[in-house]
Amino acid sequence: MTRDRAAVVLGLLAPLAGALVLLPWRAHLANTNVALILVVIVVAVAAMGNRIAGALAAVSSFAWFDFFFTRPYQRFSIARAADITTAVLLLLVGLAVSQLAARARRMRVLAITDAGYLELIHRAGELASSARSSDAVVDHVKQALVGLLDLETCRFEYGSLLGQPPRLEPDGSVLAGHRHWNVDEFGFPDGDIELRTFGNGQYFGRFMLTPGPGSRPSLQARLVATTLADLTGRALSSSANARG
Repeated sequence: MTRDRAAVVLGLLAPLAGALVLLPWRAHLANTNVALILVVIVVAVAAMGNRIAGALAAVSSFAWFDFFFTRPYQRFSIARAADITTAVLLLLVGLAVSQLAARARRMRVLAITDAGYLELIHRAGELASSARSSDAVVDHVKQALVGLLDLETCRFEYGSLLGQPPRLEPDGSVLAGHRHWNVDEFGFPDGDIELRTFGNGQYFGRFMLTPGPGSRPSLQARLVATTLADLTGRALSSSANARG
C-alpha cells in the first residue's frame, strides 16, 4: 500500500479510534477539548498523506464527534446549539489545517530538491515577474517541462477543457479517470496528460504533456512542474489584469 493510500485509510479510521479512546472520559472532558484532540489527529493524517486524506479525517472527526460526544448520544443528531457550533468549527478548522499540513508536506519535498530544479523555478519566477508578454512565460515553461518530465512534446491550450485526459495534480499525483495512477511504479500513463494553470483562482488553460517512452519522473520533478504551472498562471493573470 502506498503512503497516500495508507493515509486515506487512516483519515477514515484514526478519528474513530481517537473518539473510542476518549469515550470513557466523556463525562469529564469538555466537548471543546475533544474537538481540539480530533483536530490534532486531522493534522497528523494530513501531514502524512495528502489533502484528500486530511479532508476525510476532518469529515470523519466531525461525524464521530457528533455520534459519541453530542446529545442525543449514538445518533447523528445534535440537540444543543453550543455543540452544533463546536462540531461545525471542528469540521471547518479540520479542513483548513489539513490543507495547510498537506501544503507543508509539499514544500518540505521541494526544500530537499536539487539545485537544477530550484534554478528552473527561479528562472520561471523571474520571467513571470518581468516579461511583458505572458506568451514568453508559457513558451519558457513548455520547454522546461519537456526536459523536467522527460516528454516528447508539450503544448499549451488556452481555456480548453475538452476530453478527460489524465491530470497532473498540485500534490504531484496523477489522476486517471477516478483513481490515482502510480507514476513511481508504472511511469506516466499513455497519451496526453493535462497540467492545469490557474491565477488568482481563475482557470486560464492547460499544458498538455506527451510523455516519452518509459517516462517516470520523480515526485520532486512533478512538484516542480506544478510550481511552474502556478507561476505561469500568475503571469497570465497579471497579463489579463493589465489588459483589463
